[in-house]
Amino acid sequence: MSIKVTRKDQSEANENIIRRFNRKVLQSGMMPLAKSQLRFSKPISKRERRSRAILREIRKAEKTERIKLGLR
Repeated sequence: MSIKVTRKDQSEANENIIRRFNRKVLQSGMMPLAKSQLRFSKPISKRERRSRAILREIRKAEKTERIKLGLR
């Protein structure tokens, strides 16, 4: 899907053309799709997700323990 913007007349300023183009791009919803494709990463396996969750829980528990002791 391509977006085309043409001059309304010969005296139209370039800034107006760019502004209309940007507005059409935003309204089309192409930008979130393009950005999501740039940030694609491989799906994480169930085993890896579990191990990361366990590490998060351990670190959270350590942090709360330090706060209770007044170390941080």
